[in-house]
Amino acid sequence: MVQPLQNEDARSVQMGMDIDALYRNYRTYAFSIAYRMLGVISDAEDVVQDWFAEMQSKDMTEIRDVKAYLAKGITNRSLNVLKSARKQREVYVGEWLPEPLVSDYDSPERTLERQDAISYAYLVMLERLTPMERAVYLLREVFQYDYPAISEMLGKSESNCRKICSRAKKSLNSEEIRIDDHPTLDEGNKRKLIERFIAAFERYQMEELLELLSEDAVMISDGGGYTRSAIFPITSRKRVLALLTSPKAFKELRRWEAVLTEVNGEVNLVFLLEGQLKGILCFRWASESNRIQNLYLLLNPYKLNHVQSALHE
Repeated sequence: MVQPLQNEDARSVQMGMDIDALYRNYRTYAFSIAYRMLGVISDAEDVVQDWFAEMQSKDMTEIRDVKAYLAKGITNRSLNVLKSARKQREVYVGEWLPEPLVSDYDSPERTLERQDAISYAYLVMLERLTPMERAVYLLREVFQYDYPAISEMLGKSESNCRKICSRAKKSLNSEEIRIDDHPTLDEGNKRKLIERFIAAFERYQMEELLELLSEDAVMISDGGGYTRSAIFPITSRKRVLALLTSPKAFKELRRWEAVLTEVNGEVNLVFLLEGQLKGILCFRWASESNRIQNLYLLLNPYKLNHVQSALHE
């Protein structure tokens, strides 16, 4: 979990910390909030840059808790962006999936991945929440702020914040997913299961895939209208299996090189063609059976640009 700032950080500002030092010390934290709120890397980076730019003209010597002040600013900016983005997504072609992060480069995003990553599946589930539910839930459950602080940050009463968080928890609990989603399945076992999956997928091995998929498996693809992909979620093991073993459905995907890579803090798959990133496949595992519960296939080329750059750094 990401911890709120201690008062000593505020004293650092009072002692003369300039905006560059503030940026160096808190950029990672600011990005972690914005990314979880938005699920879009470029939008999260813009929110962070805009907030720090605004701070250049502000006197922060009277601020007692710089990190909480930052959380308030970043969260509210993200709320505004998210509300606008939700309207734009109404005309998005097919299913909308968040942008993934990889860990193979030196940046604040890498630090975020290693220290307090939330799985890609969890990020997808956050899309079920309203913007305000998402803000309250993240501030409380991920960033560990108390309700008086959240109330002040969002301009809502404490009781209202509690109700909003309760609704958010119910929505997420209905999906049977937690922040530490599937803690019993370690990375080594995940690697072995994914290796089994890709081998069976490439060879059209129906029985092996049947063994790996949970009964109520769901596959969601995001091509954004730029690449061919399923417009609607594919539900049930039978339908997912039919799609995965179709000779036509994933003709190109089978020709691409499948590489196990850490995505959003967990081992997942990236697909490469002559070094160029063509797709990302993320997994969510059933909590009891160690089978694949959800598959998230990202093919929208505009959502792959960040990961493509990261893999080459």
